[in-house]
Amino acid sequence: MFSRNSEKLESLIGLNSSFKGEIDTKGTIRIDGSLTGNVKADWVILGEKAILKGDITARGIVIGGRVDGNLIAQEIIEIKPKGQVFGDISTKKLTIMEGGFFEGKSTMIREDSKVVEFNVKSV
Repeated sequence: MFSRNSEKLESLIGLNSSFKGEIDTKGTIRIDGSLTGNVKADWVILGEKAILKGDITARGIVIGGRVDGNLIAQEIIEIKPKGQVFGDISTKKLTIMEGGFFEGKSTMIREDSKVVEFNVKSV
């Protein structure tokens, strides 16, 4: 994930931590504990033991734990083998690894088609 962008891990909610409220941050946030509320960041990573009850909006989202809420990503959503998503997904690219679980509706974001027109000269 980090090879595709230059973002560093900016924020962390640890394994034994519990948080209630809204999070809006730049950069990458990793959640290993439990969170009740919505998250907005550049990248969101949920560890295998993480539990999130709320919506996530980001450029990219990696789910290793459980999410009860909707996911919106401009680039990619990846559900790892122990990841569970109960909610709707909207993204350009969706990856669900073997063992990953998704229950909801998925909508794929399409980029506008780029049509290139060439002027052909008659000889």
